[in-house]
Amino acid sequence: MSGHVLMITTWDDVEAATRLAESLVGARLAACAQVVGPVRSVYRWEGAVTSSTEWQLHVKTTGERVAEVTEHIVAQHGYDVPEVIAVPITGGHRAYLDWVTAETG
Repeated sequence: MSGHVLMITTWDDVEAATRLAESLVGARLAACAQVVGPVRSVYRWEGAVTSSTEWQLHVKTTGERVAEVTEHIVAQHGYDVPEVIAVPITGGHRAYLDWVTAETG
């Protein structure tokens, strides 16, 4: 994947989400990350519809880093099947996107 990407994951613990954000930025896998929430997630798990309070992590990175960011999140996550999705960024403020590239290079 090329270009810039917004990656999203969720956690059930705000401190753990913050530590992950710090480790992604510290490792230069992400230019920045926001911990957003709490949010209420409703999903099917092990055959039952359930809901929980979670925090979303919005990670800005480049397409070249998607596999590494995914690996980093999965390695640190406590969920059996953590949400890790990558959404292509199709536009935005050029100076900001250049900054994302520089910070993750």
